[in-house]
Amino acid sequence: MILSSDLLISRGEVLQQLEGYLKDNIYTFLKKVEDSWQPADYLPDSRRDTFFDEVKELRERAGTLSYDLLAVLIGDTITEEALPNYEAWFHELDNLNRDHNNGWAQWIRGWTAEENRHGDLLNRYLYLSGRVNMREFEFSTQHLINDGFDLGTANDPYRAFVYTSYQEMATNVSHRRVGQLARQAGDDQLSKICGMIAGDENRHARAYKTFVDKIFELDPSEMMLAFEDMMRKKIVMPAHYMRELGIDMGKTFGHFTDAAQRIGVYTSQDYTDILDSLLDEWQIAGRTGLTPA
Repeated sequence: MILSSDLLISRGEVLQQLEGYLKDNIYTFLKKVEDSWQPADYLPDSRRDTFFDEVKELRERAGTLSYDLLAVLIGDTITEEALPNYEAWFHELDNLNRDHNNGWAQWIRGWTAEENRHGDLLNRYLYLSGRVNMREFEFSTQHLINDGFDLGTANDPYRAFVYTSYQEMATNVSHRRVGQLARQAGDDQLSKICGMIAGDENRHARAYKTFVDKIFELDPSEMMLAFEDMMRKKIVMPAHYMRELGIDMGKTFGHFTDAAQRIGVYTSQDYTDILDSLLDEWQIAGRTGLTPA
């Protein structure tokens, strides 16, 4: 089916319609603050007399983690700690009304608030583990926030939602696998931590995939062009500029991804599997209602 030009709809109109859906369904994809887990739920409580004993036990469990697993965990944590970049990126997207009570504004704030707990929790775990040079870790985190990223989306929400759909799924895979390997190594506490974070990422992925699906219903041709463009460019990880102090931008990221590949946390096959999943979920092969190129 080919749509006539008088049926075409602007991105602004599409996102305005989607805003109403989002506002009505925001707690399908986010949890209310009072119902959310907090980092303190999964770490020793410094108010208790047993705090130092609990920290000692945490350090003993963390000592069982392999070098590669710890390297991946550090990379995951730095990625989560660069949240200021991701929120700023959202605010740069075109046609998203950010008035305080608007659905898009509520989504950006709510998503950021949930994601903020991830870096907080992992950072504290690494600090207590005694296995990480936290000063070097903090330099890398500051570098990543300072260096930013180039995701290939420009300021286009259509491309951005394709990216975030993929990225949240990939992050879910990474955290879930780290949790599984931590459990095998004997660190059930870290396994629970990663499982809770992975659950959030899965919920956020459902949100972004739904946004894309809704846009396909309203503006199929432009959404398809955005999807095609992102596939041609290939999806890059948000921490692709990761580096250590005194090392060129992006050089450390390769060590992180190599370790993830070696221990099966996130592999090239996962990249393909996620893309295949999105192709099926968005029914790319069978999409109709497209205008001529």
